[in-house]
Amino acid sequence: MTSSPTEKQRLGDLALLRRVRDRIDREYAQPLDVEALARGVNVSAGHLSRQFRLAYGESPYSFLMTRRIERAMALLRRGDLSVTEVCFAVGCSSLGTFSTRFTELVGMPPSVYRNGVAHGDVGMPPCVAKQVSRPIRNREAPAVAPQIV
Repeated sequence: MTSSPTEKQRLGDLALLRRVRDRIDREYAQPLDVEALARGVNVSAGHLSRQFRLAYGESPYSFLMTRRIERAMALLRRGDLSVTEVCFAVGCSSLGTFSTRFTELVGMPPSVYRNGVAHGDVGMPPCVAKQVSRPIRNREAPAVAPQIV
C-alpha cells in the first residue's frame, strides 16, 4: 500500500506538532513562547500556530497555559505553597496574568481554589482527582457565585 506525497506530508506535519505538544508537556515551567516552539521544529511561528490550531483546536499558547494551570491546580491541592510561589513554579512570570487565566479556566481565583475547593478531593485516588479537577478550556468554566456565610 503506497501513500500519496500529501499523505506523507500530513503525517510529517502531525509528527512535528506532536513534538511541540511533548515539549510543552515537558518544559511547561520554562520560558516558552510560540517563536521558540516554532524554531524547535524549523517552521515559522505563524505556520505553527495555524497548524496546531487545526490539529488540536487551540493555539500553542493556549495549550501551554492550560498545562500550566493543570500543574498549578495540583500544586495548590498540596497546600504547602502560596499562590505566588505556584505562579512562578509553573513558569508564569506575571501573577496577574496567572490569576486571570486560572480564573478563566477553573471558574474561581487561585486563592479561593487553594483555600477551600482544593481539599475536596481528600481520600480520592490521584488519577481520579486529576480527571475531575481538569480545567475547562476556552473560557467555559461556570462562574462561581459568592457564598454568604
